[in-house]
Amino acid sequence: MNEQQLAYRIRQCLNQGTELDGDTIERLKAAREAALARQRMAAARPAFAWADNVTGRFAGPGSLVSRLLLPMAVIILGLLAINVWHQAQVAQEIEEIDTAVLKGDLPLDAYLDKGFDAWLRRSSH
Repeated sequence: MNEQQLAYRIRQCLNQGTELDGDTIERLKAAREAALARQRMAAARPAFAWADNVTGRFAGPGSLVSRLLLPMAVIILGLLAINVWHQAQVAQEIEEIDTAVLKGDLPLDAYLDKGFDAWLRRSSH
């Protein structure tokens, strides 16, 4: 039995036991139409409607939180993450240079040469 047949059988069973007056039937019909209208409206909402629900709790529609502060917070967090990554890269480069100096991989004349800084920059890349 598929879903359509099951729904038909359930409807038949429910219809057999209903002895309702006209006023009740009209109210049920109105409630059903209202529910269907709400369902159509909910289906027409965009995929990211949940974001408005989340930020809408903090303030009313068109609030400062959802339109300005939230995007600014995301941008600031992104910039902070980039800064942390950049600092880690700089620290790693300094560590590699210090390691090369401490291991003695450099000849003694390299320390006395005026182009030593250029050599360090070239060898670190």
